[in-house]
Amino acid sequence: MKAIIWTKFGSPDGLEFQEVANPTIKDNEILIRVRATTVSAGDCEIRALKFPGWIAIPLRLYVGITKPRVKILGQELAGDVEAIGKDVTRFKVGDPVFGITGLHFGGYAEYVALSEKTPLAIKPAHLTYDQAAALPVGGTEALHFMRKAAIQPGEKVLIYGAGGSIGTYAIQLARYFGAGDITAVDSAEKLDMLRAVGANHTLDYTKTDFTQTGETYDVILDVVGKSSFPGSIKALNPNGRFMCANPSFSQMLRGTRTLGPNGQKIIVGPANPQGEDLLFLAGLVEAGKLKPVIENRFPLEQTADAHRYAEAGHKQGNLIITV
Repeated sequence: MKAIIWTKFGSPDGLEFQEVANPTIKDNEILIRVRATTVSAGDCEIRALKFPGWIAIPLRLYVGITKPRVKILGQELAGDVEAIGKDVTRFKVGDPVFGITGLHFGGYAEYVALSEKTPLAIKPAHLTYDQAAALPVGGTEALHFMRKAAIQPGEKVLIYGAGGSIGTYAIQLARYFGAGDITAVDSAEKLDMLRAVGANHTLDYTKTDFTQTGETYDVILDVVGKSSFPGSIKALNPNGRFMCANPSFSQMLRGTRTLGPNGQKIIVGPANPQGEDLLFLAGLVEAGKLKPVIENRFPLEQTADAHRYAEAGHKQGNLIITV
C-alpha cells in the first residue's frame, strides 16, 4: 500500500511517501480502506515533538527515543471496512466508517488496522468522506468543552484561537447550545471565515488584547493556550467559566476548580470521545446545524506540504488529505 512514513523528528521533511506492506488484522480488529484523513495541529506537534518537557518525555518513550517507532501518523479518518477479525461484532465488511485513531495513529495510508473499540462510528450516507474525516478530533474536543461550559441561553462566549478545527466547531456548537453573543479571536485573514460560521464579533489578536477591552464574558475557551490567564479571569463575569484546550503544566496539576466568592470556574482536561459523540456531531451536520470548515485538500503524496502549510499558521478549519 501507499503511505506517508515518518522517518525523523522535526520538520515535515521527515514525512516520506513510500510503498509498504498492507497491515494485518488481529481477531478484534477491522481493516479500513482510508478515503480521507486530515492534518491536525496534534499531528504537527507530535511530528516535531513541540511539547513541554513533562509531555515530550513520556511521549518520546512511546513514539521513539532517537527516531520514530510509530511509522505512520494521522489521527482521524473516514473510509470503508475492508475486512474484520473473527471476534468483531460492531462492524461488517463494506461499512463506511469515520473516527479517531488516537495514539495508534495510522491515517496517512491506504489501509489501517484498528481495534473495534476505537472511537469509530458508521458514516451517515449524506456526509462525504471529507466531511466525516474532518469531524472527529476538532468536533469532539469542541463538543467536550461546550458541554462542560453548560451554556445558558443568551450567555456571552469568547473563543481564543478560533480559526482552526476546534475553534470553528466551538463557535457553531456554542450557538447550538444557546449562546447569545460569540466573539472569535484569531489572525486577520481568518476573521471573515469566523463571521461566516457564526461569530457575532471578531478580534485580530495582533491588534487587540481582549482582556484590555473592558468586555466581560460568561464563557472563555482558549483553544491554543496563549491567552493571558490572569487577564482572562478578570474578563469573566461572576460564575463565568474559563476553559483551556492546551493547558500549562500548572493548570493541568490544579485541574478543574472554582475561584473565590464569584464562583468562576477553571476547566481543563482533554475529551474522552466515544462513538456516540461522533454520531451526535454527524447528526448536526446532516441537520444543517454544524458545518465542517474545509479550507483545502491535498493528495496523500503531498502530506508534507500540507504540514508545512498548517505549521505556517495559515490553516482555516481543516486540511483534508485525500487517499
